[in-house]
This record gives sequence, structure tokens and C-alpha cells, in this order.
Amino acid sequence: MGFLKEFKAFALKGNVMDMAVGVIIGGAFGKIVTSLVNDIIMPPIGILVGGVDFTNLKLVIKKAVIENGAEIAPAVTWNYGAFIQQVVDFTILAFCVFMMVKVMNKLMKKEEKKPAPAAPPAPTKEELLLTEIRDLLKEQKK
Repeated sequence: MGFLKEFKAFALKGNVMDMAVGVIIGGAFGKIVTSLVNDIIMPPIGILVGGVDFTNLKLVIKKAVIENGAEIAPAVTWNYGAFIQQVVDFTILAFCVFMMVKVMNKLMKKEEKKPAPAAPPAPTKEELLLTEIRDLLKEQKK
């Protein structure tokens, strides 16, 4: 049972829960960025470079072996277009995360700049004297 208690203590720590939420949100954010890249950014870029779809760009290293209309051995290809697509995805995702962190840092700085609550004013001479008198009376009663 010690193992289960230890695992429960680990799994229910705030940091682990925060990390789990971050992973889930990150996965969803990744899907949004992938859609942004594939559906919004890449079509105009494809048109600019002559209608090329990056994901289909490849270099055939060894052609497929076909006999009697059936493929015996598939082609060996170097899929550099898929790599280019992943680099573009990563760059956009990294930029989005950078902008998000930058905004969060700016918000945190604003929060830090809020003035601290004013310290209570120093006691007046009269208050100090009254405190001294009170303390002396307490000592006399003892």
C-alpha cells in the first residue's frame, strides 16, 4: 500500500496537476496552430511558389518495383516536403508561444508594479508614551 500512497501523493501535487493541464491545453493549441498553418498560411505560400504542396515534395531514391500491375516493392523516397511543413508548423507554434509568454510577462509586470499597501504610519510620541506607561503598569501588577 505504500506504493499507492506515494503515487497518490505524487499525482495530486499541484505541480503535476498544473503540468497535466498544460499538456492538454498545449495539445489543443498545437491543433489550432496546425490548422492555422495548413489551412490559412500554406495555401497562399503554395500559390506564391507555383501551386506546390509542400507535403507532397519528395525525392525518389529508388523507384517502386511493379510487375504485372502489382507493386512488389514500394518506392524509397526522401520526403523533404513533409519536413519543410513541420519546420513551418514549429516556427509558427514557437512564435505563438513566444507572443503568449510575452503578453503574460507584461501582465505579470503590471501586477508587480501595483503599489504595495502603505505601511501603517509610525506611532506618534503620545502613542509611544502611552505604550510605555501601559508596559510599566503591567510590570507593577506582576
